[in-house]
Amino acid sequence: MDVEYYNSHKTGDLMTRFTSDLNAVRMALGPAVICIFDSVVMTLLVVCQMMYYVNIKLTLLALIPMVIICLGYMHYGKVLDDLYTERQDSVSNLADFVQESFSGIRVIKAFVRKQAEILSFSKKNQDTMDKSMRIAKLEAILIPLLDVIIGFSSLASLLYGGYLALIGQITLGRFVAFNQYVNMLVWPMLACSEAAVMFSQGTASIRRVQEILEAQTNVKDTASVTTLDTLHGDIRFDHLTFTHLGNTSPVLHDINLDIPSGTTLAIIGRTGNGKSTLVNLLLRLYNTEPGMIYLDGHDINTIPLKTLRENIAYVPQDNFLFSDTLKANIAFGTKSQDMSRIIAAAKSACIHDNIANFPDNYDTIVGERGVTLSGGQKQRSSIARALIKNAPILILDDSLSAVDTDTEEHILHNLRDDRKGKTTILIAHRISTVQHADLIMVLENGEMKELGTHTELIQKNGIYKDMFEKQQLEASIGEQEVAIR
Repeated sequence: MDVEYYNSHKTGDLMTRFTSDLNAVRMALGPAVICIFDSVVMTLLVVCQMMYYVNIKLTLLALIPMVIICLGYMHYGKVLDDLYTERQDSVSNLADFVQESFSGIRVIKAFVRKQAEILSFSKKNQDTMDKSMRIAKLEAILIPLLDVIIGFSSLASLLYGGYLALIGQITLGRFVAFNQYVNMLVWPMLACSEAAVMFSQGTASIRRVQEILEAQTNVKDTASVTTLDTLHGDIRFDHLTFTHLGNTSPVLHDINLDIPSGTTLAIIGRTGNGKSTLVNLLLRLYNTEPGMIYLDGHDINTIPLKTLRENIAYVPQDNFLFSDTLKANIAFGTKSQDMSRIIAAAKSACIHDNIANFPDNYDTIVGERGVTLSGGQKQRSSIARALIKNAPILILDDSLSAVDTDTEEHILHNLRDDRKGKTTILIAHRISTVQHADLIMVLENGEMKELGTHTELIQKNGIYKDMFEKQQLEASIGEQEVAIR
């Protein structure tokens, strides 16, 4: 699936489709099919015996409940489908709400929103229960009603059969056999009704699962894929323009830039100006038009996705960590857990000393999304995970915002030493993060407004200098406040 698919679908909804809905589909395609098959075979065998040995009229009278079941399913099947679909949608919303509540429990407690969240949960839970009760009430009516119909049909068949026996149209022995056949038909009829309910639920669920299976993957290898194993890190943007799906105005507009291998490029600009989108296009998390991005002279659309992403190390803004050990998280992008490489990467990211102070060192479990670590520790662990790949291209997307300036300086110094001859892209808001870069690009409203070194951009008296002076002023005010305290 593409990233845009996950951006537009709730996690709880996807989980419900892969659990509850799949189970409903399994029941419809498993037990329900077996019930129908057994019922049809049993019914056909019994009916043939009844028609041949007893009486055709009696047989048709005994089959009235089966006809009612078929007509009832044809009439109420759509109603049941709609009810099951509504119920599953409600379950999905409830699951997504619970998942978000668990993930955001610290925010909920910090803002004293416990009671409000409990109330919201109660409303969603009540909605799910109401829809489940509507289904339960309908099933509670249909099943007993079918039992009554079967009972009346059996009674009518017996009365009519007794009458035929009295007037001599059938023998007493055949009448007794007929009673046995009627009893044998009860289970197939009940099984058909149960299977009809399972089919209705399965039909509603299979549509929801089918939506996922039929979702189109837009980001994929093209027919004209170039055979490549490694990249050197030469990057070129040629009139790069990009608009997100469903939007009308471009996020990036006419970006032209050559980044030779071994260059450290810094991208700076205000929030929401397309910096992260630019690196997402480099990773081909989104598709671009052919001829807009080149790596080592090859159109990015012709490079196999596996090769492209193996040659890029990426540190995203959210610094996601798995609920596993620090060792496993750092080594996530490699094929082995070589401790010497893990420690070297941790030292370069300035996280080794912190890990050494943990009771379990590198075997420390970080919890879901790295909940046991501070923001700075999560960022540095994510940087270590990227550095261990030693990829030709390294992308740091605002990955030093949670560390202090001294630690930031040490990490940047280590990057300059470790990344010689390799391409590095730094996205940041702080001038201190980008000022030593070989090239600095200033993005404004999706356009490249300025380009140059720190010194060159200061001399231009433009956006970059304005940002620099504001940050210098903020730092000066902060130092004065500390001195006063």
